[in-house]
Amino acid sequence: MALTLPHVLVVAGSDSSGGAGIARDIETIAAFGLRACLAVTAVTVQTHAAVTKVEPCDAGLIEAQMRAALEANRIGAIKIGMLGAAGAVAAVARVLSDHADLPVVLDPVIAASSGKALLADAAIAGLRWDLMPRCALVTPNLPELALLTGCAPARDEAEIGAQAHGLMESGPPALLVKGGHGQGAHAVDFLFRQGLPPVRFEGPRLPGTMRGTGCLLASAIAAGLARGNDLEAGIAAAKTCLAARWEGSKESPTP
Repeated sequence: MALTLPHVLVVAGSDSSGGAGIARDIETIAAFGLRACLAVTAVTVQTHAAVTKVEPCDAGLIEAQMRAALEANRIGAIKIGMLGAAGAVAAVARVLSDHADLPVVLDPVIAASSGKALLADAAIAGLRWDLMPRCALVTPNLPELALLTGCAPARDEAEIGAQAHGLMESGPPALLVKGGHGQGAHAVDFLFRQGLPPVRFEGPRLPGTMRGTGCLLASAIAAGLARGNDLEAGIAAAKTCLAARWEGSKESPTP
């Protein structure tokens, strides 16, 4: 039975610490009983505290990896994380244009948890106008939403909604705006879709000591979509997975 299950294609950067990036993606997808195949976009040198070096992969190599993975396996969904440069954004968009039937979850990784930029400024326009329209779901946090829309970080639900609808003018049919950078004891994520009221996903606010939460959440959603879940069910299951992973991390010396 396991051999008949689809793969999730992960398009993302490596993290030498194992706390985020492809390492976190594969771990998460495996927890959902699926297998991952890979297109590595960059090699990073990281600890749990800082990123010290980033070596982007050639855009042609990224495209070739994606096309080989799609040829080799039955792909149920694609998860995209760190891209790094405008050339990588364009290469990924080219591949997606040939596979419009596959659900794609984009975690728009713009900076590491430590604050180091992981996406060139010149690539942000391509991310918004060329890549996002090809994705089923985009999962920005509040700082990323602000950068993508050219606004100050949203301070309340009304500002979040205004920025989300502004970003959806680029073409993505759905946004999950993550509230982990907000205030209060509870973090609220909002699912925005064209023509539908927003859906709230509320949970306890996780301390900032756990890295790779965005990678985990997007990969879990992609795994759910690959299994045939609808978007709301996939997000709910991913949020449950994230909460369980946080509880487990408190018993481990590593984030």
